[in-house]
Amino acid sequence: MTLAAHLDQVCKDYVLDGEVVHALRGVSFEVPEGDYVAIMGASGSGKSTLLNLLGCLDRPTSGRIMLGEEDVTQLDDDRLSEMRASRIGFIFQSYNLIPQLTVLDNIEVPLYYQGRVSPRDRERCRELAAMVGLSDRLRHRPPQLSGGQQQRVAIARSLVNDPYFILADEPTGNLDSVTSDEILQLLKSLNGQGKTIIMVTHEPDVGNHTRRIIRLRDGRIASDKRSAEVGAPAPAK
Repeated sequence: MTLAAHLDQVCKDYVLDGEVVHALRGVSFEVPEGDYVAIMGASGSGKSTLLNLLGCLDRPTSGRIMLGEEDVTQLDDDRLSEMRASRIGFIFQSYNLIPQLTVLDNIEVPLYYQGRVSPRDRERCRELAAMVGLSDRLRHRPPQLSGGQQQRVAIARSLVNDPYFILADEPTGNLDSVTSDEILQLLKSLNGQGKTIIMVTHEPDVGNHTRRIIRLRDGRIASDKRSAEVGAPAPAK
């Protein structure tokens, strides 16, 4: 079994107003390639801290985090930045698109960070736009798109570097129920193609679309259950 991510006894402490806050307390779990995981929990449970660690936006106080075969706890800031740009696909609640750029240019943004946008890369971005249903919107800019269309751009962007996994932070939080369902169906379809997805959400209905739900409470894993309906992880492709 190939792992997209592996956390081993991960702890994260903060000092706030002179007091030590234990945000994560010995969290351990594995995410096989092709899995679709929801990270859930109440406010203050450690969801955001865990997201930042998985996204290489922060470092643990102790423990080990493996992304693919790379121990990211041993990397310097430059290499962590490279990991964020090249091996993790991000989807945010607020989309985080650049309003001055076209749909196609926004999808290409991770490639610019690596200093490359070849004709072959641009064609791949066109293919990803088609995959998410935006072939007829390539020259539009974010203000000209609906919220659901903007999130589709973000999903295409998250795939451009063939990441270890897609890290989705409340991806339907700004969408109405109909559009949310469309985005969740798109994510489900991507997972069915073998894409690994780790989604942070506080909404039970959203979490129920995934294959597995990890619930946090007070910085610890309270439960880790796989959905009987969807079963084992999809085969990686």
